[in-house]
Amino acid sequence: MPLHLHNTLSRQKELFEPLDPEQVGMYVCGPTVYDRIHIGNARPFVIFDVLYRLLKRRYRRVTYVRNITDVDDKINERAAELGVPIRELTERTVDQFHDDVAAIGVLPPDHEPRATDHIEAMIAMIGRLIEKHHAYVAEGHVVFSVQSMADYGRLSRRNREELIAGARVDVAPYKKDPADFVLWKPSAAELPGWDSPWGRGRPGWHIECSAMSQAFLGDQFDIHGGGVDLVFPHHENELAQSCGANPGSRFARYWVHNGYLMAEGEKMSKSLGNFYTVHELLEDYPGEALRLSLLMTHYRQPMDFTKAGLAEAKRVLDRLYTALRACQDVAPVRAEIEDGVAAALEDDLNTPLAVRQVMADVQTLNKSVAEGDAEAVARDKGRLLAGAAILGLGMDDAEGWFKRQDGAGPGGLDAVQIEALIDARTAARQARDFSEADRIRDELLSQGVQLEDRASGTIWRRAS
Repeated sequence: MPLHLHNTLSRQKELFEPLDPEQVGMYVCGPTVYDRIHIGNARPFVIFDVLYRLLKRRYRRVTYVRNITDVDDKINERAAELGVPIRELTERTVDQFHDDVAAIGVLPPDHEPRATDHIEAMIAMIGRLIEKHHAYVAEGHVVFSVQSMADYGRLSRRNREELIAGARVDVAPYKKDPADFVLWKPSAAELPGWDSPWGRGRPGWHIECSAMSQAFLGDQFDIHGGGVDLVFPHHENELAQSCGANPGSRFARYWVHNGYLMAEGEKMSKSLGNFYTVHELLEDYPGEALRLSLLMTHYRQPMDFTKAGLAEAKRVLDRLYTALRACQDVAPVRAEIEDGVAAALEDDLNTPLAVRQVMADVQTLNKSVAEGDAEAVARDKGRLLAGAAILGLGMDDAEGWFKRQDGAGPGGLDAVQIEALIDARTAARQARDFSEADRIRDELLSQGVQLEDRASGTIWRRAS
Protein backbone atom coordinates (compact mmCIF):
# COMPACT_ATOMS: atom_id res chain seq x y z
CA MET A 1 0.00 0.00 0.00
CA PRO A 2 1.36 3.49 -0.81
CA LEU A 3 2.25 5.74 2.13
CA HIS A 4 -0.17 8.54 2.94
CA LEU A 5 0.56 11.38 5.38
CA HIS A 6 -1.58 14.25 6.61
CA ASN A 7 -0.04 17.48 5.32
CA THR A 8 -0.65 20.48 7.58
CA LEU A 9 -0.06 22.77 4.59
CA SER A 10 -3.03 21.37 2.65
CA ARG A 11 -5.02 20.12 5.66
CA GLN A 12 -5.44 16.83 3.79
CA LYS A 13 -4.10 13.31 3.86
CA GLU A 14 -1.90 13.03 0.78
CA LEU A 15 -0.05 10.35 -1.11
CA PHE A 16 3.61 10.68 -0.16
CA GLU A 17 5.80 11.17 -3.20
CA PRO A 18 9.40 12.19 -2.43
CA LEU A 19 11.35 14.58 -4.60
CA ASP A 20 13.72 11.72 -5.41
CA PRO A 21 12.12 8.24 -5.71
CA GLU A 22 15.31 6.73 -4.32
CA GLN A 23 15.73 8.83 -1.20
CA VAL A 24 13.87 10.87 1.40
CA GLY A 25 14.91 13.90 3.45
CA MET A 26 13.23 14.61 6.78
CA TYR A 27 13.85 17.41 9.29
CA VAL A 28 12.36 17.40 12.81
CA CYS A 29 12.79 20.14 15.38
CA GLY A 30 14.86 18.89 18.30
CA PRO A 31 15.25 20.07 21.89
CA THR A 32 16.26 23.43 23.29
CA VAL A 33 18.81 22.20 25.80
CA TYR A 34 18.18 23.96 29.09
CA ASP A 35 16.40 21.18 31.03
CA ARG A 36 15.37 17.54 30.86
CA ILE A 37 12.65 16.66 28.39
CA HIS A 38 9.15 15.95 29.69
CA ILE A 39 6.71 13.39 28.32
CA GLY A 40 5.14 15.99 26.02
CA ASN A 41 8.55 16.69 24.47
CA ALA A 42 9.06 12.95 24.02
CA ARG A 43 5.93 12.44 21.92
CA PRO A 44 7.28 13.84 18.61
CA PHE A 45 10.61 12.08 19.04
CA VAL A 46 8.81 8.72 19.32
CA ILE A 47 6.33 9.47 16.51
CA PHE A 48 8.98 10.57 14.03
CA ASP A 49 11.17 7.65 15.06
CA VAL A 50 8.40 5.33 13.85
CA LEU A 51 8.12 7.31 10.61
CA TYR A 52 11.90 7.09 10.20
CA ARG A 53 11.79 3.31 10.65
CA LEU A 54 8.96 3.05 8.12
CA LEU A 55 10.74 5.22 5.56
CA LYS A 56 13.96 3.22 5.94
CA ARG A 57 11.98 0.09 5.11
CA ARG A 58 10.50 1.66 1.97
CA TYR A 59 13.35 3.72 0.51
CA ARG A 60 16.96 3.00 -0.33
CA ARG A 61 18.26 6.09 1.45
CA VAL A 62 16.70 8.22 4.18
CA THR A 63 18.41 11.29 5.63
CA TYR A 64 16.91 12.21 8.99
CA VAL A 65 18.03 15.51 10.54
CA ARG A 66 17.05 16.48 14.09
CA ASN A 67 18.67 19.60 15.47
CA ILE A 68 19.91 20.75 18.86
CA THR A 69 19.06 24.35 19.80
CA ASP A 70 21.98 25.37 22.02
CA VAL A 71 21.70 29.16 21.75
CA ASP A 72 18.46 30.59 23.12
CA ASP A 73 17.28 33.07 25.72
CA LYS A 74 15.81 30.24 27.83
CA ILE A 75 19.27 28.69 28.02
CA ASN A 76 20.81 32.00 29.06
CA GLU A 77 18.19 32.48 31.78
CA ARG A 78 18.56 28.94 33.16
CA ALA A 79 22.36 29.14 33.26
CA ALA A 80 22.14 32.42 35.19
CA GLU A 81 19.57 30.92 37.55
CA LEU A 82 21.81 27.91 38.27
CA GLY A 83 25.00 29.94 38.35
CA VAL A 84 26.78 27.74 35.80
CA PRO A 85 28.48 28.54 32.47
CA ILE A 86 26.15 28.29 29.48
CA ARG A 87 28.34 25.70 27.74
CA GLU A 88 28.35 23.51 30.85
CA LEU A 89 24.55 23.60 30.99
CA THR A 90 24.07 22.81 27.31
CA GLU A 91 26.61 19.95 27.26
CA ARG A 92 25.08 18.35 30.34
CA THR A 93 21.55 18.72 28.99
CA VAL A 94 22.48 17.25 25.61
CA ASP A 95 23.89 14.17 27.36
CA GLN A 96 20.72 13.86 29.45
CA PHE A 97 18.59 14.18 26.32
CA HIS A 98 20.50 11.41 24.57
CA ASP A 99 20.13 9.13 27.60
CA ASP A 100 16.39 9.77 27.86
CA VAL A 101 15.51 9.24 24.20
CA ALA A 102 17.72 6.14 23.97
CA ALA A 103 15.85 4.68 26.97
CA ILE A 104 12.54 5.00 25.08
CA GLY A 105 13.95 3.33 21.98
CA VAL A 106 14.47 6.39 19.76
CA LEU A 107 17.09 5.80 17.07
CA PRO A 108 19.78 8.45 16.56
CA PRO A 109 19.11 10.67 13.52
CA ASP A 110 21.53 10.64 10.61
CA HIS A 111 22.58 14.18 11.49
CA GLU A 112 22.16 16.14 14.71
CA PRO A 113 23.43 19.66 14.01
CA ARG A 114 23.87 22.18 16.81
CA ALA A 115 22.86 25.75 16.20
CA THR A 116 26.19 27.14 17.43
CA ASP A 117 28.01 25.21 14.69
CA HIS A 118 26.00 26.90 11.91
CA ILE A 119 26.14 30.60 12.78
CA GLU A 120 27.95 31.50 9.54
CA ALA A 121 25.21 29.83 7.49
CA MET A 122 22.59 31.79 9.42
CA ILE A 123 24.40 35.07 8.82
CA ALA A 124 24.64 34.24 5.10
CA MET A 125 20.92 33.47 4.89
CA ILE A 126 20.02 36.67 6.72
CA GLY A 127 22.22 38.59 4.25
CA ARG A 128 20.30 37.09 1.32
CA LEU A 129 16.99 38.06 2.92
CA ILE A 130 18.18 41.67 3.24
CA GLU A 131 19.37 41.70 -0.38
CA LYS A 132 15.98 40.43 -1.56
CA HIS A 133 14.15 43.03 0.55
CA HIS A 134 12.56 40.46 2.86
CA ALA A 135 14.43 41.82 5.90
CA TYR A 136 15.67 45.14 7.23
CA VAL A 137 18.17 46.40 9.82
CA ALA A 138 16.84 48.44 12.74
CA GLU A 139 18.63 49.43 15.96
CA GLY A 140 21.16 46.59 15.77
CA HIS A 141 18.47 44.03 14.94
CA VAL A 142 17.73 42.35 11.65
CA VAL A 143 13.97 41.88 11.24
CA PHE A 144 11.96 39.85 8.74
CA SER A 145 9.25 41.80 6.97
CA VAL A 146 6.10 39.66 6.83
CA GLN A 147 4.47 42.06 4.36
CA SER A 148 7.21 41.22 1.86
CA MET A 149 5.74 37.70 1.54
CA ALA A 150 2.28 37.78 0.00
CA ASP A 151 1.45 34.26 1.20
CA TYR A 152 2.74 34.65 4.76
CA GLY A 153 0.37 32.74 7.07
CA ARG A 154 -0.46 29.96 4.60
CA LEU A 155 0.80 27.18 6.89
CA SER A 156 -1.05 28.25 10.05
CA ARG A 157 -3.95 29.83 8.11
CA ARG A 158 -4.24 32.68 10.57
CA ASN A 159 -5.56 36.11 9.69
CA ARG A 160 -3.54 39.24 10.35
CA GLU A 161 -4.98 39.88 13.81
CA GLU A 162 -4.27 36.31 14.86
CA LEU A 163 -0.76 36.51 13.47
CA ILE A 164 0.02 39.58 15.54
CA ALA A 165 -1.65 38.21 18.69
CA GLY A 166 0.12 34.86 18.43
CA ALA A 167 3.56 36.05 17.44
CA ARG A 168 4.84 35.61 21.03
CA VAL A 169 7.15 38.59 20.68
CA ASP A 170 7.07 42.12 21.99
CA VAL A 171 5.87 44.74 19.54
CA ALA A 172 9.16 46.62 19.59
CA PRO A 173 9.31 50.23 18.32
CA TYR A 174 11.96 49.33 15.73
CA LYS A 175 9.58 47.00 13.86
CA LYS A 176 7.83 48.30 10.77
CA ASP A 177 4.97 45.87 11.36
CA PRO A 178 3.86 44.27 14.67
CA ALA A 179 3.99 40.81 13.07
CA ASP A 180 7.61 41.16 11.90
CA PHE A 181 10.04 38.81 13.65
CA VAL A 182 13.71 39.01 14.60
CA LEU A 183 16.39 37.20 12.63
CA TRP A 184 19.39 38.66 14.50
CA LYS A 185 19.62 40.47 17.83
CA PRO A 186 22.44 42.29 19.68
CA SER A 187 24.23 40.45 22.49
CA ALA A 188 25.51 42.00 25.69
CA ALA A 189 29.10 41.16 26.66
CA GLU A 190 28.04 38.45 29.13
CA LEU A 191 25.81 36.66 26.59
CA PRO A 192 26.79 34.41 23.68
CA GLY A 193 27.51 36.44 20.57
CA TRP A 194 29.17 36.33 17.17
CA ASP A 195 30.50 39.02 14.91
CA SER A 196 28.25 39.90 11.98
CA PRO A 197 27.75 42.73 9.46
CA TRP A 198 25.16 44.11 11.91
CA GLY A 199 27.34 43.97 15.00
CA ARG A 200 28.01 41.38 17.66
CA GLY A 201 24.87 39.37 18.28
CA ARG A 202 23.08 36.04 18.13
CA PRO A 203 20.44 34.47 15.88
CA GLY A 204 16.71 34.38 16.40
CA TRP A 205 15.17 30.96 16.98
CA HIS A 206 13.49 30.56 13.57
CA ILE A 207 16.51 31.24 11.36
CA GLU A 208 18.44 28.46 13.12
CA CYS A 209 16.29 25.66 11.72
CA SER A 210 16.16 27.17 8.22
CA ALA A 211 19.96 27.24 8.05
CA MET A 212 20.50 23.80 9.56
CA SER A 213 17.92 22.05 7.39
CA GLN A 214 19.44 23.61 4.27
CA ALA A 215 22.94 22.55 5.31
CA PHE A 216 22.00 18.85 5.27
CA LEU A 217 18.92 18.59 3.03
CA GLY A 218 19.23 21.48 0.60
CA ASP A 219 16.79 24.33 0.06
CA GLN A 220 13.95 21.89 -0.68
CA PHE A 221 13.22 18.56 0.96
CA ASP A 222 10.40 16.14 1.68
CA ILE A 223 9.17 16.15 5.29
CA HIS A 224 9.30 18.70 8.09
CA GLY A 225 7.98 17.46 11.44
CA GLY A 226 7.28 18.64 14.95
CA GLY A 227 4.57 19.27 17.49
CA VAL A 228 1.42 21.18 16.55
CA ASP A 229 2.50 23.94 18.94
CA LEU A 230 5.30 24.76 16.48
CA VAL A 231 3.04 25.45 13.51
CA PHE A 232 2.93 29.11 14.54
CA PRO A 233 5.10 31.02 14.84
CA HIS A 234 8.11 28.76 14.42
CA HIS A 235 7.26 26.74 11.32
CA GLU A 236 5.36 29.57 9.68
CA ASN A 237 8.44 31.75 10.03
CA GLU A 238 10.79 29.01 8.88
CA LEU A 239 8.72 28.58 5.74
CA ALA A 240 8.66 32.32 4.99
CA GLN A 241 12.36 33.00 5.50
CA SER A 242 13.50 29.82 3.71
CA CYS A 243 11.39 30.54 0.64
CA GLY A 244 12.38 34.21 0.78
CA ALA A 245 16.08 33.37 0.82
CA ASN A 246 15.70 30.74 -1.93
CA PRO A 247 13.26 31.98 -4.60
CA GLY A 248 11.40 29.16 -6.29
CA SER A 249 11.88 26.76 -3.37
CA ARG A 250 8.91 25.15 -1.63
CA PHE A 251 11.14 24.43 1.39
CA ALA A 252 9.32 21.38 2.86
CA ARG A 253 6.71 19.55 0.77
CA TYR A 254 4.96 17.72 3.63
CA TRP A 255 4.42 19.27 7.05
CA VAL A 256 3.63 16.61 9.67
CA HIS A 257 2.58 17.63 13.19
CA ASN A 258 1.64 15.62 16.26
CA GLY A 259 -1.16 16.78 18.56
CA TYR A 260 -1.01 18.35 22.00
CA LEU A 261 -0.38 16.30 25.14
CA MET A 262 -2.03 16.75 28.53
CA ALA A 263 -1.33 14.78 31.68
CA GLU A 264 -3.99 13.29 33.96
CA GLY A 265 -6.66 15.34 32.18
CA GLU A 266 -4.95 18.70 32.74
CA LYS A 267 -2.28 20.82 31.15
CA MET A 268 1.03 19.70 32.63
CA SER A 269 2.02 21.81 35.61
CA LYS A 270 4.38 21.28 38.50
CA SER A 271 1.83 22.88 40.83
CA LEU A 272 -0.75 20.24 39.81
CA GLY A 273 1.73 17.41 40.35
CA ASN A 274 1.27 16.11 36.80
CA PHE A 275 4.50 17.41 35.27
CA TYR A 276 6.38 14.25 34.26
CA THR A 277 9.92 14.27 32.94
CA VAL A 278 11.05 11.21 31.04
CA HIS A 279 13.88 10.76 33.53
CA GLU A 280 11.48 10.64 36.48
CA LEU A 281 9.11 8.22 34.76
CA LEU A 282 12.02 5.89 33.94
CA GLU A 283 12.64 5.46 37.64
CA ASP A 284 9.36 3.55 37.94
CA TYR A 285 8.58 2.24 34.45
CA PRO A 286 10.59 0.64 31.64
CA GLY A 287 11.32 2.91 28.71
CA GLU A 288 9.51 0.63 26.31
CA ALA A 289 6.30 1.13 28.28
CA LEU A 290 6.68 4.91 27.96
CA ARG A 291 7.16 4.47 24.23
CA LEU A 292 4.12 2.22 23.81
CA SER A 293 1.92 4.54 25.85
CA LEU A 294 2.73 7.34 23.36
CA LEU A 295 1.88 5.10 20.40
CA MET A 296 -1.53 4.02 21.68
CA THR A 297 -3.09 7.35 20.61
CA HIS A 298 -3.01 8.44 16.96
CA TYR A 299 -0.27 11.02 16.58
CA ARG A 300 -2.54 13.78 15.25
CA GLN A 301 -5.02 13.44 18.11
CA PRO A 302 -4.68 15.24 21.45
CA MET A 303 -3.35 12.81 24.04
CA ASP A 304 -4.06 12.54 27.73
CA PHE A 305 -1.02 10.88 29.28
CA THR A 306 -1.80 9.10 32.56
CA LYS A 307 0.03 6.82 34.96
CA ALA A 308 -2.86 4.36 34.53
CA GLY A 309 -2.29 4.36 30.77
CA LEU A 310 1.41 3.81 31.33
CA ALA A 311 0.67 0.82 33.57
CA GLU A 312 -1.65 -0.59 30.89
CA ALA A 313 1.11 -0.21 28.29
CA LYS A 314 3.40 -2.25 30.54
CA ARG A 315 0.76 -4.99 30.85
CA VAL A 316 0.47 -5.13 27.06
CA LEU A 317 4.24 -5.56 26.81
CA ASP A 318 4.13 -8.24 29.49
CA ARG A 319 1.79 -10.22 27.21
CA LEU A 320 4.12 -9.68 24.26
CA TYR A 321 7.19 -10.85 26.15
CA THR A 322 5.32 -13.76 27.76
CA ALA A 323 4.58 -15.05 24.26
CA LEU A 324 8.20 -14.61 23.19
CA ARG A 325 9.49 -16.29 26.33
CA ALA A 326 7.30 -19.33 25.69
CA CYS A 327 9.22 -19.95 22.46
CA GLN A 328 12.60 -18.46 23.33
CA ASP A 329 14.44 -21.56 22.12
CA VAL A 330 12.84 -21.40 18.66
CA ALA A 331 14.74 -19.44 16.02
CA PRO A 332 12.34 -17.13 14.18
CA VAL A 333 11.97 -17.30 10.44
CA ARG A 334 12.88 -13.94 8.97
CA ALA A 335 9.66 -12.33 7.84
CA GLU A 336 8.27 -9.19 6.29
CA ILE A 337 6.01 -6.96 8.36
CA GLU A 338 2.53 -8.40 8.69
CA ASP A 339 0.19 -6.84 6.14
CA GLY A 340 -2.09 -5.40 8.80
CA VAL A 341 0.77 -3.64 10.59
CA ALA A 342 2.15 -2.23 7.34
CA ALA A 343 -1.26 -1.05 6.15
CA ALA A 344 -1.95 0.70 9.45
CA LEU A 345 1.34 2.61 9.42
CA GLU A 346 1.07 3.48 5.74
CA ASP A 347 -2.31 5.06 6.46
CA ASP A 348 -0.97 8.22 8.13
CA LEU A 349 0.95 6.37 10.87
CA ASN A 350 -2.04 4.72 12.53
CA THR A 351 0.04 3.35 15.41
CA PRO A 352 -2.96 2.35 17.63
CA LEU A 353 -4.19 0.05 14.86
CA ALA A 354 -0.67 -1.25 14.27
CA VAL A 355 -0.31 -2.07 17.97
CA ARG A 356 -3.62 -3.96 17.92
CA GLN A 357 -2.40 -5.97 14.95
CA VAL A 358 0.85 -6.80 16.75
CA MET A 359 -1.17 -8.07 19.72
CA ALA A 360 -3.29 -10.17 17.35
CA ASP A 361 0.00 -11.66 16.16
CA VAL A 362 0.79 -12.43 19.80
CA GLN A 363 -2.42 -14.48 20.01
CA THR A 364 -1.55 -16.31 16.79
CA LEU A 365 1.89 -17.17 18.16
CA ASN A 366 0.42 -18.39 21.45
CA LYS A 367 -1.94 -20.68 19.53
CA SER A 368 0.93 -22.17 17.53
CA VAL A 369 2.95 -22.72 20.72
CA ALA A 370 -0.01 -24.43 22.39
CA GLU A 371 -0.47 -26.71 19.36
CA GLY A 372 3.22 -27.63 19.37
CA ASP A 373 3.66 -26.78 15.69
CA ALA A 374 7.36 -25.88 15.56
CA GLU A 375 7.24 -24.68 11.94
CA ALA A 376 4.27 -22.40 12.63
CA VAL A 377 5.94 -21.10 15.81
CA ALA A 378 9.08 -20.09 13.91
CA ARG A 379 7.00 -18.40 11.21
CA ASP A 380 4.66 -16.60 13.61
CA LYS A 381 7.50 -15.51 15.87
CA GLY A 382 9.35 -13.96 12.92
CA ARG A 383 6.25 -12.11 11.78
CA LEU A 384 5.55 -10.85 15.31
CA LEU A 385 9.10 -9.59 15.79
CA ALA A 386 9.08 -7.82 12.41
CA GLY A 387 5.84 -6.00 13.16
CA ALA A 388 6.87 -5.05 16.68
CA ALA A 389 10.31 -3.86 15.57
CA ILE A 390 9.01 -1.21 13.18
CA LEU A 391 7.17 0.26 16.18
CA GLY A 392 10.37 0.04 18.23
CA LEU A 393 8.88 -2.70 20.43
CA GLY A 394 9.86 -6.25 21.32
CA MET A 395 13.57 -5.49 21.12
CA ASP A 396 14.40 -6.69 24.64
CA ASP A 397 15.35 -10.20 25.70
CA ALA A 398 12.20 -11.85 27.05
CA GLU A 399 13.82 -13.13 30.24
CA GLY A 400 15.55 -9.80 30.74
CA TRP A 401 12.28 -7.92 30.35
CA PHE A 402 10.76 -9.63 33.37
CA LYS A 403 13.90 -9.65 35.46
CA ARG A 404 14.81 -6.01 34.95
CA GLN A 405 11.50 -4.49 35.95
CA ASP A 406 11.71 -2.10 38.88
CA GLY A 407 8.38 -3.28 40.22
CA ALA A 408 9.55 -4.65 43.55
CA GLY A 409 9.17 -1.28 45.28
CA PRO A 410 11.00 -0.10 48.41
CA GLY A 411 12.32 -3.05 50.38
CA GLY A 412 11.39 -5.49 47.60
CA LEU A 413 13.54 -8.33 46.31
CA ASP A 414 16.09 -7.71 43.61
CA ALA A 415 17.02 -10.25 40.91
CA VAL A 416 19.95 -11.70 42.87
CA GLN A 417 17.76 -12.31 45.94
CA ILE A 418 15.04 -13.87 43.80
CA GLU A 419 17.48 -16.24 42.10
CA ALA A 420 18.87 -17.25 45.51
CA LEU A 421 15.39 -18.11 46.79
CA ILE A 422 14.66 -20.10 43.62
CA ASP A 423 17.89 -22.05 44.17
CA ALA A 424 16.86 -22.72 47.77
CA ARG A 425 13.42 -23.89 46.59
CA THR A 426 15.01 -26.19 44.01
CA ALA A 427 17.24 -27.69 46.71
CA ALA A 428 14.22 -28.20 48.97
CA ARG A 429 12.32 -30.00 46.22
CA GLN A 430 15.29 -32.24 45.50
CA ALA A 431 15.39 -33.09 49.23
CA ARG A 432 11.62 -33.77 49.01
CA ASP A 433 10.97 -31.01 51.55
CA PHE A 434 7.86 -29.84 49.71
CA SER A 435 6.50 -27.75 52.57
CA GLU A 436 9.66 -25.62 52.48
CA ALA A 437 9.49 -25.42 48.69
CA ASP A 438 5.88 -24.24 48.94
CA ARG A 439 6.80 -21.71 51.62
CA ILE A 440 9.46 -20.17 49.37
CA ARG A 441 7.03 -20.05 46.44
CA ASP A 442 4.46 -18.30 48.66
CA GLU A 443 7.07 -15.85 49.93
CA LEU A 444 8.05 -14.94 46.40
CA LEU A 445 4.41 -14.57 45.37
CA SER A 446 3.79 -12.23 48.31
CA GLN A 447 6.63 -10.08 46.93
CA GLY A 448 4.96 -9.99 43.52
CA VAL A 449 7.16 -12.66 41.92
CA GLN A 450 5.50 -15.48 39.98
CA LEU A 451 7.29 -18.77 39.28
CA GLU A 452 6.83 -21.18 36.41
CA ASP A 453 8.39 -24.63 36.59
CA ARG A 454 9.62 -26.06 33.30
CA ALA A 455 11.63 -29.09 32.26
CA SER A 456 14.62 -26.81 31.70
CA GLY A 457 14.28 -25.17 35.13
CA THR A 458 12.26 -22.53 36.95
CA ILE A 459 11.67 -19.14 35.39
CA TRP A 460 10.16 -16.08 37.08
CA ARG A 461 8.58 -12.74 36.41
CA ARG A 462 7.13 -9.93 38.40
CA ALA A 463 3.36 -9.93 38.56
CA SER A 464 1.66 -7.17 36.52
